[in-house]
Amino acid sequence: MVRAVTDSPRLLLVSTVAVTVRHFLRPYADHFRSLGWRVDAAANGLTTDEIGREAFDAVYDLPLSRSLRDLGGLVRGWRAVVRAIRDAQPDIVHVHTPIASFMVRLAVRLMPGSRRPMVVYTAHGFHFHDAGRRVPNAAFLLAERLAGRWTDRLIVINDEDERAARTHLIVPPGRLVRMPGIGLDTTVYSPAAVDAAGAARFRETLDLTEGEPYFVVIGEFSLNKRQSDAIEALARMKHRRARLVLVGSGPRRPQLEALASERTVSDRVRFTGLIDDVPAVLVGATALVATSAREGLSRSVMEALSLEVPVIGSTARGNRELIGESGRIFETGDIDALSGWMDWFVDQPSAAREMGRAGRHRMVHDYDLGPLMRRHERLYDELLAERRGHDPAR
Repeated sequence: MVRAVTDSPRLLLVSTVAVTVRHFLRPYADHFRSLGWRVDAAANGLTTDEIGREAFDAVYDLPLSRSLRDLGGLVRGWRAVVRAIRDAQPDIVHVHTPIASFMVRLAVRLMPGSRRPMVVYTAHGFHFHDAGRRVPNAAFLLAERLAGRWTDRLIVINDEDERAARTHLIVPPGRLVRMPGIGLDTTVYSPAAVDAAGAARFRETLDLTEGEPYFVVIGEFSLNKRQSDAIEALARMKHRRARLVLVGSGPRRPQLEALASERTVSDRVRFTGLIDDVPAVLVGATALVATSAREGLSRSVMEALSLEVPVIGSTARGNRELIGESGRIFETGDIDALSGWMDWFVDQPSAAREMGRAGRHRMVHDYDLGPLMRRHERLYDELLAERRGHDPAR
């Protein structure tokens, strides 16, 4: 039975992993459900994530692999994507990660026209980019151009991706939308909202004394995130009291621990694992260090700036436009430059505080979640109108 599109609107949010849905997309579910929408979600591990499940009307598990080499995982993921779209019967599917986005768009393309939902893809950094290798870049660009034909709206979140989308005509100009990421609740990520006792307990747990300089790196322990650069930079600093706090998990943790030992800084490096209270970690930091080779619009950079913590960021796309005068930029992989800026921030606490305050002002003004919600409302309304036949081209 085909559901009438005049029913309450239905939205299906899709990502590769549950953590993206739980931490970044849940506010959108809360908002649109409050407007009377039915909001479902699909991601790997979401059906076992209690907090994530509670945010949605229904959840679907997608056993997706993040590796293109895992053919079995890709086949299982494809079947699960098709089932989720069939069962959810959405008016709009909004997908947020590259492999999932290709599968979703192909699955929708293969559906009968009367049942086909509108498709939105938010690109959190194209996998082809200026620093990428030629052959992988060509393959990823080909995939994006092909899937772009099946995309009703492509959302880009940084200057480089917007230029690439226009240059390569990934979608027609009328289907390209620029937004400043997916937004940040700046009332939550505010120095005034941080639990001082929780922040103190965090420092005590990691054996950090009050006023002791420390730098934070947040992200999955992977080659792309380049946490090893921060460890190398710590070892080269003149300030031997400075500490480094690595927040996250991933397959490269043993290598990072070995590197810290090899550089004789193990006593100054702290591994926290995955944590829920990120503000308690960040609020006392000298600076956030963002070492990634590839980013879209870094969430951890936005969180730090909203908490008035300055950022030392690599030249990965998105960092320059986010950081501006609220920190310092170094060439990705330049260990000496990174180490020098880390020393500078320890030496210049007043300047660092001014940068942090400027960063919060920009986050509140340009990246707050509220205006982003309203922009998504307008976007979805346009798509619903098109689906009901108001767009003669459809």
